[in-house]
Amino acid sequence: MKLLAVEASQNATYYVSRYQQVEALGAELYVLNGLGTEDFWDPARYRIAGSQNIGDIIQAAKEWHAEEEFEGVLTFSESGVVAVAAVAEALGLPGIGVEAARTSRNKYLMRQAHERGGAAHPDFRFAADVDAALAAGAELGYPLILKPTLGAASNFVFKVDDPQEMRVRFADVMTGIETMTWALMEAEGLDLGPNGVIIEGYLDGHEHLIEAVAWDDEVYLGSIVDRITVESGTFDDDVHHAPTSLTPEQVAEVHQVVRTAAHAQGLRRAVLHAEIRFHQGRPFVLEIAVRPGGGGLDHMARISAGHDPIRCVADVARGERPDVSPYSPTQVHTAAMCLISGSGTVASVEVPEGAAEDPAVFFLKITATPGTVIKRPPAGNNILGFLGARGASLEEALSTAHVMASRIRTEMRPEHA
Repeated sequence: MKLLAVEASQNATYYVSRYQQVEALGAELYVLNGLGTEDFWDPARYRIAGSQNIGDIIQAAKEWHAEEEFEGVLTFSESGVVAVAAVAEALGLPGIGVEAARTSRNKYLMRQAHERGGAAHPDFRFAADVDAALAAGAELGYPLILKPTLGAASNFVFKVDDPQEMRVRFADVMTGIETMTWALMEAEGLDLGPNGVIIEGYLDGHEHLIEAVAWDDEVYLGSIVDRITVESGTFDDDVHHAPTSLTPEQVAEVHQVVRTAAHAQGLRRAVLHAEIRFHQGRPFVLEIAVRPGGGGLDHMARISAGHDPIRCVADVARGERPDVSPYSPTQVHTAAMCLISGSGTVASVEVPEGAAEDPAVFFLKITATPGTVIKRPPAGNNILGFLGARGASLEEALSTAHVMASRIRTEMRPEHA
């Protein structure tokens, strides 16, 4: 099978490992970047459109499709969701459609869809300026959550407790909207919906990340991961555990919420990454993205639940129903964390020899290289990489991950040196 991966603006080499996974499943993967580096992928199956404009990307895709006859188009990037939907429509290939893609990319449009579709969600308001934000605070009551409508990876997401903090954090989010990589990597020439700040009521319970598949009238939960982070005023996506500690009854409730929300977003055949948070004992949808979760969540899904999100992406892209069934956890525990440093410029990252080959380590990926600028909240949410370990219990897996993380040595320079 021939599949086409598209990014409007190449995100360094972040998705290479996932492209390699697609090829390991038996696909011939071709890559089209609007803007990118020459050495990104096999030259025989790689092209650069030379432009971030969606019209130019579609034209390049059409010309290549006429030569190769692709079976499907895919992306692993949150910033590529709408662009890929537009390319798939233009090529007459399976896709979720531009409207559903836009609804699933823009947090405000997503919340409106949840409201219309009856999915349990936090109260929300769109704020074009700080006065609107303060009015929302007075109406909804504190604490509240602020986030960019076109954000990703917890960048510029804040919990605020009072009007004074609202003023400060609102300014931080507005700065982030102008500078955030995820927004700058979007294809140009697309209507992405309102670009601003969404304000939501705070949900005070435990949080879960779910890899799922929507297929016609059903939604299948493939993997459920517990977020076990101790929170502050920012949301570092840093420590997770699977299989979930949710009871079967809670899993059933989560399934109903995810199904309702996915259908409200117009998703009938799609790979989903859902984030659910409990509040006063009930599950609410935070968001549903139409791509697999990042970091090591695909590895956690395979190990802890026998679910392969990457295979599902390849199947759905070409219009084939994936081999999915209701959530069924294994007895293997996994713990994964983001590798987090202070802010600054990376001088070096030293990983112990043989660390990646340790049988207890299922995932070790360093995404930062010398010269990478790391921004930490409130200026951003960059990390050094990801680490995942397995064990017979949560405690064993988490201990292994912490020990291995402590052996990774990072040298930083002051950010503006």
